[in-house]
Amino acid sequence: MDLQMIGWFEIPVLDMDRAVNFYNEVFQIDIKVQQFGPTTMGWFPFAESKNATGASGSLIHNPEHYKPSDQGALVYFNSRSGDLAVELNRIEAAGGKILKPKTHISEEHGYMALFKDVEGNRVALYSSK
Repeated sequence: MDLQMIGWFEIPVLDMDRAVNFYNEVFQIDIKVQQFGPTTMGWFPFAESKNATGASGSLIHNPEHYKPSDQGALVYFNSRSGDLAVELNRIEAAGGKILKPKTHISEEHGYMALFKDVEGNRVALYSSK
């Protein structure tokens, strides 16, 4: 199976306008902002073609769940099996800890889960089913 390992990333922010202005200026891009309940996301440009390479991501503001820090951004790994439950079921046996079980995002966006790796990093998984 030919699949990009990194599927998505999120960069936590405290002030969305300030962050959008910064990234737009640095990269000369146009980040689109969208509200999802208490969460605000600023989408980095991405290619919608199935032949596109690389990963995309967003700025994210939700003070209850995301806080900027020097500990890094949240990286989403695509499920290599097509269903993240397969990889999620291996986490604890490999020494990690499940932080958020398989969770439905939406019909359009699939599923996600969070785990802590053996180094203490918060990492995510993604699958469409």
